[in-house]
Amino acid sequence: MWGQAVEKLCERHGLSIEAACELFGHCRQAYYQQRERNRNHLLHEHAIVEMARSIREEDAGIGRYKIWRMIQDAYMPDWMPGRDAFFKIMDRYGLTLKRPRPRRTTNSNHRFRKYKNLIKDIELTCSNQLWVSDITYIDINNDSHYLHLVTDAYSHKIVGWCFANSLSARHTLVALKMAITQSGLDDLYGLIHHSDRGIQYCCNAYIEELDAHHISISMTEDYKPTDNAIAERINGIIKQELIYRRKHFTSFDEAKDAIERFITFYNDSRPHMSIGYQTPSVVHQQSGPQARQWKTYYEKCQQKKDNECQQI
Repeated sequence: MWGQAVEKLCERHGLSIEAACELFGHCRQAYYQQRERNRNHLLHEHAIVEMARSIREEDAGIGRYKIWRMIQDAYMPDWMPGRDAFFKIMDRYGLTLKRPRPRRTTNSNHRFRKYKNLIKDIELTCSNQLWVSDITYIDINNDSHYLHLVTDAYSHKIVGWCFANSLSARHTLVALKMAITQSGLDDLYGLIHHSDRGIQYCCNAYIEELDAHHISISMTEDYKPTDNAIAERINGIIKQELIYRRKHFTSFDEAKDAIERFITFYNDSRPHMSIGYQTPSVVHQQSGPQARQWKTYYEKCQQKKDNECQQI
């Protein structure tokens, strides 16, 4: 920019501001006006970066686009730069994330009854129609710990959770009881509970708790992650945006505090593409179909074909 060139001329050749400005066809007043604009722009940029960093403190792995949407929603849209300009700022300040390698664990060989899949082609219109449950692994000083989760499939809100040092069914049951309590209902007739075929979900104590509240039982049949896609997606978010970014927790209490903060952030502040960039807590109070903002591979292919046909 010419203002920077003026400063270099003054520094290297001892010219006055006025003389250097004349070489570029500008007056001294224009130089100071531009310098003030640059200063305000830099302050504005720093404010945006600090807000992005504060969001990352709550969710270390949240993507750039969601951060952009969150800051844009919190302030006047005109106050925020465009998406691509914001991405460049994130790149410039080293805030763009690298994708980590995921880690997986699972087991479902046991003597208990396994239930049929009741949710194929299900259409959700409100919360407390379908809960999905799963367990995700968390490392603390190379020691295994587990997060037991229950999520409402309509709103994507985490309604029950328990962080523990084992895969014991009693911890899974704690998460279920939390979900039941937060619903405010004793009789949950019409609700389906969906999970994999792990022993935690098939054991007598867990099944008895579901039956006591008239909750229907559904389980995956083909042992594929897509059979419990929403639960797997929640696990992926927690792993990618919290666990992998922190690398290792130093203690159980540190991990539990971080997880509790993340779940609150996830439910109350983090926008989701699957529910129209709203937060789970807001959608949990709504009804009716939710408009997802992403396209499947097949939808993208169809859109590409439609565009090509229009160009012919």
